[in-house]
Amino acid sequence: MNEKILEHRKHGMAVLLLVILLYLLATVGCVFGAIFLEKGASPILFIVSLVVLCLGWIPLCGLRILKPQEALVLTLFGRYVGTLKGDGFYYINPFCVAVNPAAKTKLNQSGDVNNLSLSAVAATSLEIPSKKLSLKIMTLSNNRQKINDCLGNPIEIGIAVTWRIVDTAKAVFHVDNYKEFLSLQCDSALRNIVRLYPYDVAPNVDTTGDGVADDGSLRGSSDVVAARIREEIQSRVGEAGIEIVEARITYLAYATEIAAVMLQRQQASAIVDARKMIVDGAVGMVEMALERLSENQVVALDEERKAAMVSNLLVVLCGNHDAQPIVNSGSLY
Repeated sequence: MNEKILEHRKHGMAVLLLVILLYLLATVGCVFGAIFLEKGASPILFIVSLVVLCLGWIPLCGLRILKPQEALVLTLFGRYVGTLKGDGFYYINPFCVAVNPAAKTKLNQSGDVNNLSLSAVAATSLEIPSKKLSLKIMTLSNNRQKINDCLGNPIEIGIAVTWRIVDTAKAVFHVDNYKEFLSLQCDSALRNIVRLYPYDVAPNVDTTGDGVADDGSLRGSSDVVAARIREEIQSRVGEAGIEIVEARITYLAYATEIAAVMLQRQQASAIVDARKMIVDGAVGMVEMALERLSENQVVALDEERKAAMVSNLLVVLCGNHDAQPIVNSGSLY
């Protein structure tokens, strides 16, 4: 079903003024009709005026007001007749009915209200949900999901998806509830993409599907992962007339049951890297010290004394605590 825009319908003010004028004329007609009826005149004026007073409110049912970036999908006796778009004061067939199956659906997104106080809930429980469709860019933030990455590690991840309606007819008639449909497809697409990546860079892992191992990961390639999630969601919700503007990862962490172990692993890796840097620096300093002593002929050391000096310097430079010097007042030999 293709969207059909109803144009040249901004006659709401003219119709409103016309109805008010008819009511005034009908009121005057009833008064004069009653006077003429008492004098034995024809009752036609009184009857016509009375009919106008009784049925004159029907055209008022066709008045519609739309704000910027709002739309109204209209059906007439079950048949789709068109969509009103754009701000203005419209007049349509009074028997047309606005359709929005997601009017009562409340999700964790902009435009919906979830966190209401008890007084607010009581105040809004009697309100009739609006049948208007918002054409603004909305942000959907689904609940965090626990998903296993490509290595089988459970992680928790959440995304924020910005979207908007581009085809009102498809959004209303192609799916039962476009908000719930979008939320479900976001969860499904997120699960399908996340299971292709490891949380952190891992060897021999192909995340692109080209058969070659790469360095892709959820933590290090968040932009690439978000782009693939957006494309996956768009391929699923295109038939619902929805455009996915952007998808971003808002939360990423190991699941609580393995978070402590993974933290220890990261700490161990950091300690090993730091120790490696310290050892490399200490070896370079020892080499420099031996070369300077030899070049300046400060002291002549045999191989055994050089080994002892190297051992002492490495202990001092690589130790976690400050060394306690021991002064030798005697001869080295």
